[in-house]
Amino acid sequence: MEIKVGDTARLFSLKDQHRKDVELKEFYGKKLLLSFHPLAWTNVCAQQMESLEAKKDEFKKLNTVAFGISVDSVPCKNAWAESLNIEHTQLLCDFWKHGEIAKLYGIFIEEKGTSERANIIIDENQKVTFVKIYPISTLPDIEEIITELGK
Repeated sequence: MEIKVGDTARLFSLKDQHRKDVELKEFYGKKLLLSFHPLAWTNVCAQQMESLEAKKDEFKKLNTVAFGISVDSVPCKNAWAESLNIEHTQLLCDFWKHGEIAKLYGIFIEEKGTSERANIIIDENQKVTFVKIYPISTLPDIEEIITELGK
């Protein structure tokens, strides 16, 4: 079932590219950007994650933690983050059980085995305030996200 604005965030725990456990419930009091991308090592996905890294200071000013999420494994995400010089953005691995969090949020594409390209904003009380699914080949507009976070 796809998540909608007004829903309570669906809690999860995933490992990031450094094998660190990240639990959504630990971020109560902060805004969260869940930036889903289909796969590492693809051009648009790389640009999407680079845009998160480039806006790290703005996210901090907006009391926001941004996460990149895909179905890739920890070693894959670690190598990819290094290749992109991503040092501050946590890239979460929805690898096992494959796509479980994308499924939890209703954005898993069964026939492709990946998530949709999507941005989901969660407020300080863990309520969903923004959901947007993009065409797979379209880079999300990071300025739109910054504007949404500033509301």
